[in-house]
Amino acid sequence: MMFVEREASVGEPTSQERRNIQQNDKRILGNVVQCDGARATISAFAEDAEGTVTGLWTVGRMISINLGSTRTVGLVYAIGKSDLHWNHDGQNLIEVSVELVGEVRDGAEPGARPVFDRGITTYPHIGAIAHRIRSRDLQAVYDLAGRHSVTIGTLSQDESIDANIAIDDTLARHFAIVGTTGVGKSTAVSLLLRKTIQARPDLRVLILDPHNEFAASLPEYCVKVDSKTLDLPFWMFRLEEFAEVLFRGRETVPEEVDVLRDLIPAAKNLYRNPNSGTYLRRGSDALTADTPVPYRIADLIKQIDERMGMLEAKNDRPTLKSLKTRIESAAADPRYRFMFNSRLIEDTIHETIGNIFRVPSHGRPVTCFEMAGMPSEVVNSVCSVLARLAFDLALWSEGRLRLLLLCEEAHRYMPADPRLGFAPTRHALSRIAKEGRKYGCYLGVVTQRPGELDPTILSQCSTFFAMRLANEQDQAIIRSAIADSSASTLAFLSSMGQREAIAFGEGVATTMRLKFEKLAQEFIPGTAKGEQIEPSVDGSDVDLAMIVERLRNVPKPQQSMAFAETVDSTRQAGDPDYKKPATAAPRVQPDDDFDTRYGLKPSTFGMRQFND
Repeated sequence: MMFVEREASVGEPTSQERRNIQQNDKRILGNVVQCDGARATISAFAEDAEGTVTGLWTVGRMISINLGSTRTVGLVYAIGKSDLHWNHDGQNLIEVSVELVGEVRDGAEPGARPVFDRGITTYPHIGAIAHRIRSRDLQAVYDLAGRHSVTIGTLSQDESIDANIAIDDTLARHFAIVGTTGVGKSTAVSLLLRKTIQARPDLRVLILDPHNEFAASLPEYCVKVDSKTLDLPFWMFRLEEFAEVLFRGRETVPEEVDVLRDLIPAAKNLYRNPNSGTYLRRGSDALTADTPVPYRIADLIKQIDERMGMLEAKNDRPTLKSLKTRIESAAADPRYRFMFNSRLIEDTIHETIGNIFRVPSHGRPVTCFEMAGMPSEVVNSVCSVLARLAFDLALWSEGRLRLLLLCEEAHRYMPADPRLGFAPTRHALSRIAKEGRKYGCYLGVVTQRPGELDPTILSQCSTFFAMRLANEQDQAIIRSAIADSSASTLAFLSSMGQREAIAFGEGVATTMRLKFEKLAQEFIPGTAKGEQIEPSVDGSDVDLAMIVERLRNVPKPQQSMAFAETVDSTRQAGDPDYKKPATAAPRVQPDDDFDTRYGLKPSTFGMRQFND
């Protein structure tokens, strides 16, 4: 009787939630008939006392087993009839398999909230009564014990209860969002970013966006950076990253890379000390090929020409000539303007970092780096540079800057097969995953194929949001990552609905099946305003000229007439009837032999100066 009074005063339960052992049998779901250290089996009936099939027993629901002073919480993961036969004339006895999650205890003082413990001190005995779990007990199961939290949705079992995550632990220990295409993964990312920015206004976010879809979904927080607006000077690239650009993603030639390793420091020294020649310093202030200081591509080409002219370099001339051709080709490629733009010769590293990582933020702490229009062979190098800069910026700011690097389609940069991908990108992201937490640099991983993701990176993520996964290998990867006693929850990975996810790890109290909040249509990635374009029926409204112009990605003819006069003079010498066009652009005056060959101004270090 004392137990009944305490229940009424603390929980104010409904009639269906009462724990009175003498209550009507229809309030009791079943009785424990078997129990081991992790699971229990409950014997019950599929129908209620009136013979109606109630559906009280469903897979994925939490139930409560009454033990008097404590209540053991279990998760239903399987239901069945031992004889596999349905009886229409009487009640049907069923067996319910339950995974034991933890136990709930009432507070020490009257009126105190129940307390959930993931450990189990008293296991259910045979005959123990199973009930529906009370709302207050369910809230206690997912209570974060005062940790800084944000609400991202509701529980799938009870939509009246908020689904909360500990935002600081989720960020600091890295997180991963996995799910097959079309399940709302990008929408969940957008929602999490909004909640994170509101809870952590000090945080800067850099999104590696291969599909150009997040900028429109975060209009009030985001600054968009793409190949046209990005300024990432080539001299900020390390030797491996620069070689990846020159070789266009193909396997590098060691002899050519060795030449770069020798000549880039000389070009840097020549830029800093124009009168010093090719003399290289030795000691603590020596420059290396990886030192992020400016140099000119023209100086690098001159160094190669000088080495080609040396008598002892006779056997190396094919290698040097090939390297020179690669450098000139990359510098002249209009797709690489973001690296070789003429204005990038100055020491603008502080401006570059400030623009990309929002320092100061000016109320827009998110940078969306759009890669869809960027050459695929240079994406790896750029991502490597950005990941490396993010870690170094957090490290040397001494805790003043907190950065989140969010990798959409992360298996592109960190594949499980070490022979694939780009090693410097993998190393830069691995460094963030392993050491970033100490310095305030966090990693967010988003992928639809966790089985193709580097397991080292995945193992460093302490909070997972697993959405629907159909591939068995991907499901196995997620099962191996879950460490608590709710592994049976992941049995539902292949059958979850839209916006549903299973969250587990440091960011939640215990494994939680939730449904993300519904975002407004204009904030859903890929469907924002301005992107709702009707498909063409017969193709008459498709501008093929514009498409071809984008494919070529070169300036219009009237913008690239710097060499017109030279071309005209050549034609006139060979054809006396040739008439010079009236709209020839003025010729650029060269300063040296290299500039004469390529029509370059001295400050353009190997890149054409366009009039744009």
